[in-house]
Amino acid sequence: MYNILKHAHSGLRWILLLALVAAIVTAFQAWKRNASYKKGPSLIALIVTHLQLLLGLVLYFISPLVNFNEGFMKDTITRFYTVEHLTIMIIAIALITIGYSRAKRKADDAAAGKAVFVFYLIGLLLILLGIPWPFRGLGAGWF
Repeated sequence: MYNILKHAHSGLRWILLLALVAAIVTAFQAWKRNASYKKGPSLIALIVTHLQLLLGLVLYFISPLVNFNEGFMKDTITRFYTVEHLTIMIIAIALITIGYSRAKRKADDAAAGKAVFVFYLIGLLLILLGIPWPFRGLGAGWF
C-alpha cells in the first residue's frame, strides 16, 4: 500500500506542476493583456493540489521516513520528510487556495488574473523548493 501511494504522490506531482504552469500562464494573460480570465486552469490546479495534499497526508502517517525519535532533527532525510516537506507544502497549498478564493471575488478579469498569477507563482516556487528532487540526495527518484 505504501509503495502504491508513494508512486501516486510522486507521479501526480508532474500533473500538478503542469497544471500550475497552465494556470499561471492563463492568469498572466488575463492580467497583462486584458484577456478574459478563464477559471478552468486555476480550478484544475487547485483540485490537483488538494488531491496531492490528501495523498501526502496519508503518506505522512504511514511513511517509515517520518518519525519523531530522539535526534531526528540531526538526520537530514528524516528532518526533511518529518518537518520541512510538510511545512513548505502546506504553506504553498494555502497560498494557492487563497489566490483562487481572491480571484473568485474580483469583479474584473485583470484583477482576478493578477491574484491567481501572484499566489500561484509563489505557491509553485515553494512547491519546487519542497520537492525531494533526486539531485538533493534525499532518497527520492523522479517518479
